[in-house]
Amino acid sequence: MTTLTPSAKALVPFVSVDHMMKLIHHIGLEPMMQGIADYIEADFKRWELFDKTPRVASHSDTGVIELMPTSDGDVYGFKYVNGHPSNTAGGLQTVTAFGLLADVATGYPVLLSEMTVLTALRTAATSALVARVLAPKNSRVMAMIGNGTQSEFQTLAMKCIVGIEEVRLFDIDPAATAKCAANLAKSGLRVVTCTSAEEAIEGAQIITTCTADKQYATILTDNMVGTGVHINAIGGDCPGKTELAPAILNRAEIFVEYPEQTRIEGEIQQMGPDHPVTEFWEVLTGAKTGRSAPDQITLFDSVGFAIEDFSALRYVRDQLADTQLFHPLDLLADPDDPRDLFGMLDRAKG
Repeated sequence: MTTLTPSAKALVPFVSVDHMMKLIHHIGLEPMMQGIADYIEADFKRWELFDKTPRVASHSDTGVIELMPTSDGDVYGFKYVNGHPSNTAGGLQTVTAFGLLADVATGYPVLLSEMTVLTALRTAATSALVARVLAPKNSRVMAMIGNGTQSEFQTLAMKCIVGIEEVRLFDIDPAATAKCAANLAKSGLRVVTCTSAEEAIEGAQIITTCTADKQYATILTDNMVGTGVHINAIGGDCPGKTELAPAILNRAEIFVEYPEQTRIEGEIQQMGPDHPVTEFWEVLTGAKTGRSAPDQITLFDSVGFAIEDFSALRYVRDQLADTQLFHPLDLLADPDDPRDLFGMLDRAKG
């Protein structure tokens, strides 16, 4: 692993959007999502070492701005992220983000990175990691309900980590479905465009829902969901926003990242505060059981959690050593005498 010790000149590596895209192409999109999934799995298996708190959210009528911090005791990380569904109408991204890693011993930042693109990869990697563990064995078909920004990443992660061979697409906006289908045309998958959610889930062992509207919604009704499927519900990310009928939650075995956050922002905000859930890290460590029967409905009620971002940033940090895909950023004051910040300022007059 690349050292996280601050550089002698206090220059912080900054991965721009351009550099992130070049890094993804340098590694390969699917290998990078697999690598991030491996890092997430490793960090989830040491879950108890981390500081954990629900993300700090500032809500408005149009969206939410959040900070997502965590630390394993040696490295600190946080992500700044927004979610504004109406942004696309003005030509803006629904979600933007950046993140930082710092050395706990000194408090010095050691990596600053864009995370708009990286969050898409880590969200998809998390979904596929969970599906690999919880979905029916030999799952080969996924329904992708909601064909926006996340859809291609979700699909390709399921392909390389789970082994799906077919994706069935549906969105209330046909243009979104057409966009997704075109982007996946060379993926090696069978891509089927559908005219309804009901049609999309026909024959699917994995159902992924990822819609953007900030409201209580019912993307899947109870009668649409048969037994023996895995539902990957990733659209919920704030209070008042859901995608699944409550009756589905009553039938499913529910797996979450961090209950204290999911009960605020996930599908289970519709349920009572004591509605039973299983934390996914416990399945990875063997402390709890995952799928226990072929006809069971498993549901990953995902809202995203800071440890996943920490893992993704840690992965990026470890890939930079042999590349030039970052800017050395003069972010930190570095006086010759650490007690003489004023003197450094004074000498800068020239």
